[in-house]
Amino acid sequence: MSQRIVVDPITRIEGHLRIEAQMAGNTIEQAYSSGTMVRGIELILQGRDPRDAWAFTQRICGVCTLVHAMASIRAVEDALKYPIPPNAQLIRNLMIAAQYVHDHVMHFYHLHALDWVDVVSALKADPDQTAALAKAVGPYAKNSPTYFKEIQQRLLRFAEGGQLGIFGNAYWGHPEYKLPPEANLMAVAHYLEALTWQRDVVQIHTIFGGKNPHPNFVVGGVPCAIAVEGQNGGGASGTAVDMVGLMRVKEVIRVMGEFVDQAYLPDILAIAGFYPEWATVGEGVGNFLTYGDFPDPYAKDKLMIPRGVILNRDISTLHKLDLHDPEQIQEFVSHSWYDYAGGNDKGLHPYKGETKFRTAEADFKEQLNVDKGYSWLKSPRWRGKPVEVGPLARMLVLHASGHAQAQELVNATLGRLKLPVSALFSTLGRTAARALETKIIVDAMAGWFDQLMANIKRGELETFNNAKWDPGMWPSHAQGAGFTEAPRGALAHWVVIDDGKISNYQAVVPSTWNAGPRDPEGQPGPYEAALAGQRMVDPTKPLEILRTIHSFDPCIACAVHVLDPDGGEVTRVKVV
Repeated sequence: MSQRIVVDPITRIEGHLRIEAQMAGNTIEQAYSSGTMVRGIELILQGRDPRDAWAFTQRICGVCTLVHAMASIRAVEDALKYPIPPNAQLIRNLMIAAQYVHDHVMHFYHLHALDWVDVVSALKADPDQTAALAKAVGPYAKNSPTYFKEIQQRLLRFAEGGQLGIFGNAYWGHPEYKLPPEANLMAVAHYLEALTWQRDVVQIHTIFGGKNPHPNFVVGGVPCAIAVEGQNGGGASGTAVDMVGLMRVKEVIRVMGEFVDQAYLPDILAIAGFYPEWATVGEGVGNFLTYGDFPDPYAKDKLMIPRGVILNRDISTLHKLDLHDPEQIQEFVSHSWYDYAGGNDKGLHPYKGETKFRTAEADFKEQLNVDKGYSWLKSPRWRGKPVEVGPLARMLVLHASGHAQAQELVNATLGRLKLPVSALFSTLGRTAARALETKIIVDAMAGWFDQLMANIKRGELETFNNAKWDPGMWPSHAQGAGFTEAPRGALAHWVVIDDGKISNYQAVVPSTWNAGPRDPEGQPGPYEAALAGQRMVDPTKPLEILRTIHSFDPCIACAVHVLDPDGGEVTRVKVV
């Protein structure tokens, strides 16, 4: 008899996500993804000064911290044809890159690793054998028997106290956990190390942007001046970055790279080796999209991560993408809790986007009404096709564009794991791609830092362009698209400016692309497609659902949030 599994809320993510899986025995026939809180940032921005939009949009999410600010600033700069100095671009690249490395490492250890790592099993590990295993897979300095024994004792104190603290409420002992106790102990130790490591990483944001989360930015560049030798540190305002701060940035980049090389990458490869079957599970829609990121400060329109679309797994062809083309990017609401004035089966480009809530259908009972609206997420499409965004999309596009390091890393990883190229299109491939991308980005940071230092030594200190700061210099009507590749995937903001004020604003975020519901053609989004056909050992303990959903690294706060206008409850969240 067919049954519906409801997982609500999906935990170890940012935001509120509900997954319903229609079962045929132990196999998922169809899956449905629902964002269960509504987003209203677009409405808040109407009528405001576009130069202030970044400060509002950055608060869409606290995990993604700077990415919405970056997309917003770039949208306004695109609308006003507002160039920025090379130093500002280099600093922005360093800040975006720091976000990537921090986010990817934290996602693996603190959100996704526990889908593969049985924490309770680590209590049975032999610390000597754990140290031998750790040294075999990576050169991390703390990999010693004494270190692992200490970690095990800390874990034992949790357990003997009748609770596992931060490791509680999970499916420990589930038959799908395959790691030996020693591998579990190694991963738990590095989990704890990553908690400390992240404190160093965020310093790049505080040095250049004043704080973290939500560092400061400005349309036209970056808000931090550069103080050279002979000036008073940060100058009169105390906001400049001096050589002490710059040398600290250099050291943080080194620390980041060391942990990625010595712990994160080796752990990913070691754990993946125990789960080869997941290289054939959780593909999704087979289409991939990137907006691109990390602009070259000296070459117009040149991006380190290219822009493009891959269709039907064909990495030999990279289709061109235009964010301004109304035929390419559209959002649909036929299965969302929104209404469009022209009808809900019609897609709208973000320049014409509408945000009108359809609240009645959102009050569902035991199950979603999947024949109608069932999510506060819209359904973005590229030329009518669902596409996946995120680290896997970026690695595929890098590989397709001939990026030498990406090709080398992909080929070496597949070779080490003895997996075919098709393994990329899977839950395991998605998780591995995130780690490989982290290596590429942390390596690139040293180059951007060296470029910045070379400019400073030549006396090139400009970090802000005030040429178009005065609204009196703006056209009466302007519109622009601002892009970035957030850690979770392609993120863009579209702004329409009339008489110096925002008249329309739309943000299409990574988790909308990936987690959105079906469109008018009945095409599922990537989450829904990735779960269909997946077998579960025990449907009452849906570990398999968590593995695939977490491989996308959901950030539903970016896609859906905010209570109703009266501050009331929108929907109830129930764990089933």
